[in-house]
Amino acid sequence: MVKGHVQIFDTTLRDGEQVPGCKLDTQNKLIIAERLDELGVDVLEAGFPISSPGDFDSVVKISQLIKKSRVCGLTRAVKKDIEVAADALKYAKKSRIHTGIGTSDSHIKYKFNSDRESIIERAVAAVSYAKSFVEDVEFYAEDAGRTDNEYLARVCEAVIKAGATVLNIPDTTGYCLPHEYGAKIKYLKENVTGIDKAILSCHCHNDLGLATANSMAGVLNGARQIECTINGIGERAGNTSLEEVVMIMRQHPDLKLDTHINSKLLYSTSQLVSESMGMPIQPNKAVVGANAFAHSSGIHQDGVIKKRETYEIMDPKDVGVTESAIVLTARSGRAALAYRAKKIGFELDKLQLDKVYIEFLKVADQQKEVFDDDIPKIIEACGL
Repeated sequence: MVKGHVQIFDTTLRDGEQVPGCKLDTQNKLIIAERLDELGVDVLEAGFPISSPGDFDSVVKISQLIKKSRVCGLTRAVKKDIEVAADALKYAKKSRIHTGIGTSDSHIKYKFNSDRESIIERAVAAVSYAKSFVEDVEFYAEDAGRTDNEYLARVCEAVIKAGATVLNIPDTTGYCLPHEYGAKIKYLKENVTGIDKAILSCHCHNDLGLATANSMAGVLNGARQIECTINGIGERAGNTSLEEVVMIMRQHPDLKLDTHINSKLLYSTSQLVSESMGMPIQPNKAVVGANAFAHSSGIHQDGVIKKRETYEIMDPKDVGVTESAIVLTARSGRAALAYRAKKIGFELDKLQLDKVYIEFLKVADQQKEVFDDDIPKIIEACGL
């Protein structure tokens, strides 16, 4: 792994599929898994094998199907979980077991009715056992976002000694501010003995709308894996959005960070996941939303028509969108009307445009959007 490469760990089929109403059958999971492999994700978390016979079967079939990505199965710090995951992953060309336990005082006291030392013992036992089945073991410190940094460093150090190759530092509740999460990653980089033997991973939730910002703060402070989902789907308010972090790094070459993702497949992959899971994409969703490259304000439209980069920092083609959209509304100007009219075969001179524009505004005030089919009628109403 080169210094500037950030691994993309996709958990659409695990964390994303946990969302109520998003349950997928095995066939749909295979279709999405194959697309994620083609997209270029480094790690594909295929499921939680012990959770149900159906999930076990899906992980087995995905393991058999995937050609390039590393296939990962989630477990709790429980022997049986780990055994079942190992069995489900046995056909994978490259496999990873993802095991872990809660480390915050809240989880230790209320979820496990335990103490800090016992949690470290359980973490070490789980990683050691997983290591007996696979070489690549990822450890998650659940609720790391609210875990005391000094204790978290002790946990990380112990599991590295036990054989963990990746340390997942989840902001499980989406509580951290970016500077706090970044500082946590920095603290671990500087205070965990043996940290050079493991990759630090960001797994951020979006409860306060900060998942993407926190993940970026993580990689800027030394993390080299981001756990994310297509369209940012996931528990509660969702996970870090894969398309967002990929394009942030792509659009900021000064960061000297990048991924192996084929960004031209982002839009079609987003549509595939949305349709398969029955989860509509909000129109203003960054990168892949219907309005991400749409312009309806006259000032913006005029700028984009003259030079796209005036109001767009990304070329839509780079994410698989054919072209920017000039949407005609009552806020549109003459330049946009002339542009859309020309696209359907009507060249209007200045006098004609002034006349047609007056009629256009009447129609635009009556309907939310003026479509291509409306333009010939508007021109005809002007006697042209």
